Amino acid sequence: MKHHPWTGGFVNEALGVRITSDPAALLPVEDLVGLALRRNPRRAHLLVSRVLAKHVPTEPALVLAAGELLGALAGAALGSKVDDAVLRGVAAELAAVLEDGERTAGSRRANDGGRHAAPRTPRARLQYARERLWDLPVSHPEVVTIGYAETATGLGRLVADMLGSYYIHSTRHAPEGAVAYGAFEEAHSHATSHRLLPVDPAQLNSPGPVVLVDDELSTGATVINTITELHAAAPHPLYVVASLIDLRSDADRARFDELADELGCSIRVVALGTGSIELGEDILARAENLIGGLSDSPAGAAGSASAPGTVTLLEDTARSLRSDRFGNRAGISSDYLGTLPDALPGAVSAESLALVASRISAALPASAESVLVLGCEEFIHVPLTIANAVAEALPGASVRFSTTTRSPIVPIDRPDYAIANAVDFASHDLTEDGPGPRHAYNVGPRRTADGSSSTTGFDCIVLLPEPGTDPASITGPGSVTEALRAVTGAVVVVLLPADVPADWTGSAAAAVPLTGPEFGSYAPEDVTWLLKDLRDAQLEAPTAEREAAIQSGGANYAESLPMEYLPSAQYQDLYEEALRRSAPRVASAVGTVTELALSARNREPVLVSLARAGTPIGILMRRWAQRMHGLDLPHYTMSIVRGVGMDETALRYLARTYSPERILFVDGWTGKGAITRELTAALDKFEATDGVRFSSELAVLADPGHSVELFGTREDYLIPSACLNSTVSGLVSRTVFNKDLIAPDDFHGAKFYAHLAGADVSRDFLAAIERHFDDVRPEAEAAAASLAAADRTPTWVGWQAVERLSEEYGIHNVNLVKPGVGETTRVLLRRVPWKVLVHPGALEDVAHVLLLAEQRGVPVEEVPDLPFSCVGLIHPRFTAGAVGADGRAVAAAAPGADA
Repeated sequence: MKHHPWTGGFVNEALGVRITSDPAALLPVEDLVGLALRRNPRRAHLLVSRVLAKHVPTEPALVLAAGELLGALAGAALGSKVDDAVLRGVAAELAAVLEDGERTAGSRRANDGGRHAAPRTPRARLQYARERLWDLPVSHPEVVTIGYAETATGLGRLVADMLGSYYIHSTRHAPEGAVAYGAFEEAHSHATSHRLLPVDPAQLNSPGPVVLVDDELSTGATVINTITELHAAAPHPLYVVASLIDLRSDADRARFDELADELGCSIRVVALGTGSIELGEDILARAENLIGGLSDSPAGAAGSASAPGTVTLLEDTARSLRSDRFGNRAGISSDYLGTLPDALPGAVSAESLALVASRISAALPASAESVLVLGCEEFIHVPLTIANAVAEALPGASVRFSTTTRSPIVPIDRPDYAIANAVDFASHDLTEDGPGPRHAYNVGPRRTADGSSSTTGFDCIVLLPEPGTDPASITGPGSVTEALRAVTGAVVVVLLPADVPADWTGSAAAAVPLTGPEFGSYAPEDVTWLLKDLRDAQLEAPTAEREAAIQSGGANYAESLPMEYLPSAQYQDLYEEALRRSAPRVASAVGTVTELALSARNREPVLVSLARAGTPIGILMRRWAQRMHGLDLPHYTMSIVRGVGMDETALRYLARTYSPERILFVDGWTGKGAITRELTAALDKFEATDGVRFSSELAVLADPGHSVELFGTREDYLIPSACLNSTVSGLVSRTVFNKDLIAPDDFHGAKFYAHLAGADVSRDFLAAIERHFDDVRPEAEAAAASLAAADRTPTWVGWQAVERLSEEYGIHNVNLVKPGVGETTRVLLRRVPWKVLVHPGALEDVAHVLLLAEQRGVPVEEVPDLPFSCVGLIHPRFTAGAVGADGRAVAAAAPGADA
């Protein structure tokens, strides 16, 4: 055995509990666990993990590395091709840290052919190991990962993060109004009832694989109960069980195979350590006698500090957190180095971590050399990442991480036993089984290995209760802080706010608006998204397939998404040049339309932009009103879909929140005026069904189609935001209306392409336009005054031109004719283009259109009498017969029929 003495030695000798490791496993089981005695009539012994930090204060980076290694194994079980040499090399680093313990690890070479020398310090070793894992191709966003409460809630999140999957953990909490998706029993546990409380049950009903994460597999009975329950609700083809250790017997393993055959699915098991465990005869009776003989031993109590420690409360250190018990999306570990982006509601961003760590560091006693960060019961992952951040911020201190627990364990202060001491206190969480005693282990001083003296324990303990905890419940006699201040000189309590679901029934109230940075890259004050987050849905399809489905009538264009376009370096240069050239003109148009909008809505409009082209325009209008008039206008963005109408859930939200007279809809530009007509028809329908009348007045930056009365200009020139897709629109996709994903009371959906952050110019575009606001203010105000006195009645010249072009080019379908610079750009980026028509005098303004046409092999025709700068024609013969506006197929001799 590598480390001496083994912390399972006492139970091994006293009760005959023997562990045998499989030599083929990544790590010996004895490296991963010690043993202790339970106060539990169902099971006498407890496997005490050395890498989980549930009962043993542990280096945070060791916990992170072990969880991520388990996640890599799960990814391999899901089908990823993972280099076994990398896994074994990482396992060797973990083994070295576990062997060396508190000592500085010696220099060795990792199992990578001798190319890199492993770092010397334990934390550096672990960081090196984690970085090797992050390079593995184990992304599986299609799966659902479930962790088991309470021990494996943090471990499950680490596995989910490696896979990039949705994550939820079972819970014994009982939130008011919660509706359980399912429940299952853990027979040997001190508290047996587990429940799943997803806010969005559709995630668990998805047909993809499920990953179940626990810290140990003894018999596998809990996993069998879980799979049976899940499969009855919604069958899944594959279940991957990921555990730190697997000690099932051959008979227990056979039960997994039998269940898989019975359900018609596959069940695969991965673990860091595998082996077997032998229990002596009559172990429950012998354990009871052994514990009885120890009950009066003073070694069982934690040592006391010389005087009760101080208690410091830190509040408002991070944004509100949505517990993983309600279900959260996860990220990829290599993207965030141990934390998660703010886009994930159950996490804290790198910036938040740094802030929390600095606040904690400032609150610690100046003399603190050893610090314990202590999570509470099911609240593990965020405290773990905070502990890791504190360790980074305090390189000269010894920082360890652990959590409180409900498990009653017998403490014995001896080096060959896993639990040296305990503090006990009253629970402060609302759980199904009601209040009861809770515990924290190994938090107080303990004897040295030779038993000659007592160590000092921790200089300070940082407690992170469940977010939303009432401070009164964790202070005073019998509380957790009273118990902790008896064994340390200082207790720092970090109180985090909770984001608790407001509705569990799927009613309209469940449609919750989104803001950045959780959704989209715009600042939260710039826009509120009345959209459903579909970032995990597989919606992208090749352009050809989408066009075939759209033109054949088999699908609406909004049921799927085009493959997201990332510009080439040449095209990006064109965008930058277009932005530089047209920014003053765009700024002037923003000012003009905003002045008209303020006048139209008594200086208090609620701007509601039509996603996504309208979103940046709405933000710019809001910024103009704020900069020029000191007005803080609300700004929302919502979906409108041609052929479907407006998002009625979003309209109901607006009707509940504001006076309908204040609402002003905003878009980027008009072409033939199809969206203007769609808007009017949708609002007429909404008035008939809901009795609420919104004005169909639409404000746009540019109205070359002459179909609205509120506009900044009627010139057809390049609005630079039309050049790009999500990277200039807050990293948000075009909106989606797919009944498989959008329930009747959901907002329409969209995807947040967070992985494109490196190419995002959304905020830069806004800044480039806003930079000209002061300079163009006089001309914008003068233009607005002139337009206010002019006749702006729509003439619909755009629609008339489109009808003429549709006939002249033998298309016979106005939906396949897209007039204007913005719409032509969309044709080239998202559809199957046939031809591009360009006015000879606009060639300089449409340079990006000409480049796109060249790249896609689309012919360009110059048309001198064209009423727009350019027009894009979608291929009319992409299918066997494109259906015209009158419902008839195009004649066989139509132009392009042989293309």
